[in-house]
Amino acid sequence: MTGKERIVKAFACEPTDRVPWVPFVGCHAGALIDKDAETYLKSAELIERGVNKAVQLYQPDGIPVMFDLQVEAEALGCGLVWSKENPPAVTRHPLTNGVTLEDLKVPGPEAGRIAVALAATRRIRNTHPDLAVYGLITGPFTLALHLLGTDIFMKMFDTVDQVHQLLGFCRDVCNAMSRYYIEAGCDVIALVDPMTSQIGPDQFQQFVTPYAKDIFAEIDRLGAMSSFFVCGHAQQNIAVMAHTGCGNISIDENIPLDYVRDECRKHNVSFGGNLQLTSVLLLGRPIDAQKNALACLEVAGETGFILAPGCDLPYATPPENLQAVVEIVHDPYKRDVVRQMAADTPDEDRLDMLEYGQADKVVVDIITLDSEACAPCQYMVDAVKRVAPEFEGIVIWHEHKIKYRESLVFMTSLMVRNVPTICIDGEIVFVSRIPPRDELIAAIQKRINEKFRLRIQQRKASLYLLGKRDEKMTALCDNVQQAMKELGTTDVHVEHIEEDKLIAGFGVAPSQTPAVVMAKYAVKSLHRVPEVVVIKEWLKDIK
Repeated sequence: MTGKERIVKAFACEPTDRVPWVPFVGCHAGALIDKDAETYLKSAELIERGVNKAVQLYQPDGIPVMFDLQVEAEALGCGLVWSKENPPAVTRHPLTNGVTLEDLKVPGPEAGRIAVALAATRRIRNTHPDLAVYGLITGPFTLALHLLGTDIFMKMFDTVDQVHQLLGFCRDVCNAMSRYYIEAGCDVIALVDPMTSQIGPDQFQQFVTPYAKDIFAEIDRLGAMSSFFVCGHAQQNIAVMAHTGCGNISIDENIPLDYVRDECRKHNVSFGGNLQLTSVLLLGRPIDAQKNALACLEVAGETGFILAPGCDLPYATPPENLQAVVEIVHDPYKRDVVRQMAADTPDEDRLDMLEYGQADKVVVDIITLDSEACAPCQYMVDAVKRVAPEFEGIVIWHEHKIKYRESLVFMTSLMVRNVPTICIDGEIVFVSRIPPRDELIAAIQKRINEKFRLRIQQRKASLYLLGKRDEKMTALCDNVQQAMKELGTTDVHVEHIEEDKLIAGFGVAPSQTPAVVMAKYAVKSLHRVPEVVVIKEWLKDIK
């Protein structure tokens, strides 16, 4: 059975001799031939060479031509910024820069890098006739965000008709791209729409379903297979995705595979995923990759399932990790060996985050896959960038790309499970949802207010006035009250102590009165039992 035949049967939810395997090799293929992402994605010849190398190393049943969700956006006038290890990111949105929807035209097959993608497709088709060739196109909702930016989220409430007009245009672009890829030789058209993870099922049905149905119907009419590819925390939309007419749903590690399996089987839709991109394939060992692959196979079963990474493979993924997956796919004996192995993969080291966020400034952490490569991550980071100037000198922010081990450890230490996620002073606030400007500002301001109240609490103090009530003590009391009045302070407790025994407890002899002792209180710990070594450090400050 050829790889293409396995893919066809898997899409039809029919038995196969083994589960088919499709590594989503994008820029990683550039790394295989020692080319940076920008150079690689601009050359049909290099794309063919990279895919050929991936086929040689990873023995797939299907392979994408490329994984770049900015090809259509670039042809439509979006501004891009390029990276050495990722596809380009959209940085300028035409419809917010003086261009109208009427100015935009569906790009032809020779526009921009569309011509490069199609030339590469024809080369790969001729070289690998037995593989299922995937053409990846940008889904209508994500393409609409590229053209309009995050303003689309407000317009979905304020100007619904305009949003539908935009999505109708994006549907037309998707239909044209599908036709170009199929005519060039693709067997599968994957509609990749990661930004749908930012909306719920009601909005999905209103703004995505009608256009996705049209696109999948067109793909079916043209005689190709279709896949709906979504990444991010999109579990809430799997059921409605299954009603769009797609032949396959592919997901990443943010969504439990057993949930997707059950939903897809209800509707006789095949499914694919969800090997862990960073913690396993990029940063793990070959044995970690094998255990992850085996776990996916055992959860998904052997019918209607395609084993694949959850998204575009990171550029620097070690080839040996993917080759280890190949062994699991092709060799039943290797699966038995891995299944019997007793040693578990050790957990990542975790940082002690209990005191995190106690500095004077508010810290906003954005946990991403990589904002240069992941559209939801990019727009999440952009949301923080836009509001940060409102809190200049008060708020600092950092992006933590979990393709790096230290960021992955940071993520697990904060108990973050999905990307992208925004944490404020170590607390998870926005999970896989790009917050509107006002909501993000309100969340940051809330934390600033909490810190202000904590600072007041930490500054509370007591004044002990020691001595008998006489003329000097009366004058002292009057001076204390006047000082507090002039400072406008109300958080100082004043107590008058007359008994000689209690006065002596402060280290003051009765003959030394009137005396003033100030006790300043600093909150050192909340909601926890501090270790002895920590308390010792506190005590050193008062020795």
